[in-house]
Amino acid sequence: MDSKLQIISGHFKGRRLALPPQARPTQNRARIALFNILDSIGVDAAGNFVVWDAFAGSGAFGLECVSRFPNARVLFTDVAVSSINTIKKNLGQLNVGTNATVLMADALNVVEKYAKDADIIFLDPPYSQSDLGVAIVNKLKNLVKKDAIIIWEQDGPNVVMPNDEYWEILRDKKYGRARFLIMQRI
Repeated sequence: MDSKLQIISGHFKGRRLALPPQARPTQNRARIALFNILDSIGVDAAGNFVVWDAFAGSGAFGLECVSRFPNARVLFTDVAVSSINTIKKNLGQLNVGTNATVLMADALNVVEKYAKDADIIFLDPPYSQSDLGVAIVNKLKNLVKKDAIIIWEQDGPNVVMPNDEYWEILRDKKYGRARFLIMQRI
């Protein structure tokens, strides 16, 4: 599928990204804003860290991390064969070596395995399955490092707030239909 989606900054700036069928990728403008927020809250672009793009789709968020953060290792997971193939196609154009891993996996079933090592977790479950995001965030509260950053994209009109006993909301931003909660474990 031809798209206008592209990597917006870093080493691979301007590279066009393929999209799987029925994709709802985080748009370029929203990703620009998200990465500006990450900069403002102190994510060190030169640091070594692990990113988990849990509902990867096209892989746009994780690919942006690979482009911007040369020492980041990115894990892409998705349940759709078309998404896994699209991510592999997009990665194949970048030659990132061992900095990226693609797994066909249900994020809810692997959260215990991958959340504990992640420094940034991007959650973008299908808007029609808001309960899936809630279930993962509830599991994450007992698994993530205290300084891990969780970015939870939700359908703007139907936002579910996490339990404030466990989460500090660092930013709450809306871009078009998407609303992003950027949070850390208290």
